[in-house]
Amino acid sequence: MKRSFINQQMRDANATFARHGYVPPPWATWSPAQWDADPARRHFCAEHQMGWIITDFGSGDFFRQGLILLVARNGVAGRAGQRVYAEKAIVMREGQEAPYHYHRAKTEDMLVRGGGSLGIDLVKVDAVGKPIEAPVEILVDGARSTIAARQAVVLTPGESLTLPPLQAHRFYGLPGTGTSLVGEISEVNDDLTDNYFLEPFGPMMIEDDEPPLYLLWRDLAAG
Repeated sequence: MKRSFINQQMRDANATFARHGYVPPPWATWSPAQWDADPARRHFCAEHQMGWIITDFGSGDFFRQGLILLVARNGVAGRAGQRVYAEKAIVMREGQEAPYHYHRAKTEDMLVRGGGSLGIDLVKVDAVGKPIEAPVEILVDGARSTIAARQAVVLTPGESLTLPPLQAHRFYGLPGTGTSLVGEISEVNDDLTDNYFLEPFGPMMIEDDEPPLYLLWRDLAAG
């Protein structure tokens, strides 16, 4: 993925944030020079896995399978005196998806803050991550129901779905409804140790054809 493309996705994400009244932390729009001037903040965000994540999940087709995500707040798993929660803002375009994945440790809420509707397909997995094609109990804003495995749950703006551990989920922007601003509120998030995909994918390479507009989390961690 070219850095120029990543920069444009960040501009588009900021436009979506503004359209729906979401104000990210000030550091989300810091220049690389501003990060260099505050190494303590850079270390904090890198250690807490906070910052921009833009990926195509190795698909090579970002608009089909991709994600713009900003981790605004997070703790460090297993460390005392830390936040015990994480907060993310996600921009999902119509027809764009994040593939099936699950977590072993954290419970999370997916919520639509504004814009288009979000589809979420669910399937439980066993202790080794094998899908269980059995009915799934869901919790949407306090209302419990049971659906078939991989049946879509549709969230409209203002609605949220609670996802417990070992419940694999694929989510996507529903065609014809517009770009969604999605929020995620969860227990501490650790993508390095608690993010399991049903289908593996390769690393995403970045071609620096222009300087970064803002730094990705991977840039902060590399620094």
